[in-house]
Amino acid sequence: MPVPRRFDRRPPERDTTRINERIRVPQVRLIGADGEQLGILDTNDALRKAQEANLDLVEVAPNSKPPVTRLLDYSKYKYEQEQKQKAARKHQQQVNVREIKLRPKIATHDYETKKGHVERFLKHRDKVKVTIMFRGREQAHPQRGRDLLQKLFEDLGGLATIESAPLQEGRNMSMLLGPSKEVDKLLGEDQNEAASADAPATDAPAPAADTPDAADAPAGDEAPAADAPAAADAPAADES
Repeated sequence: MPVPRRFDRRPPERDTTRINERIRVPQVRLIGADGEQLGILDTNDALRKAQEANLDLVEVAPNSKPPVTRLLDYSKYKYEQEQKQKAARKHQQQVNVREIKLRPKIATHDYETKKGHVERFLKHRDKVKVTIMFRGREQAHPQRGRDLLQKLFEDLGGLATIESAPLQEGRNMSMLLGPSKEVDKLLGEDQNEAASADAPATDAPAPAADTPDAADAPAGDEAPAADAPAAADAPAADES
């Protein structure tokens, strides 16, 4: 038998801000478009001023006596408020809490694997809840769990800060770790190295075009030295 679909029959959220004809009180305190105080007016007169200015009459303080209203472009105002809320949500940093579970007698290889997971979570700026699970007679030795948690914190090499000290609840003992300032330094160094690797290599300067290589110079075309006298101009030897 197919499961019947469930529809959300709640009405959509409605904008409860009263504007223009939805303002039913006889008088309002009016603020102009530039923030100037226009005093207490009849609602009809305030509506007339809004229509003359091609703006909306918006109730901004409904609990005042009389309610405070303002002249503004309500559609533009709502759009700007939505953009501000989006920008605020964009800059909010979402913090995730991850959990790693260990046993008091954990093997060395498993311990190193779990520690690697904790390092990865911290480098992603997540918090990590490390839980030691005791079984049977292990509950009689809670100090082993504390020692293991302390060892893990020290082996992380400054990547973590203890936000919640080890606390035992029943068969489990938990400690909350958060990323330290060292994580930001490491991430900054990684980003700088990545930027350096992506930068184009500088081309070596090409040799000057007017300077020929020695191997390309023509042989036998060297001009005679300017100071050397020509053979025709040399005086003949006296005959005896």
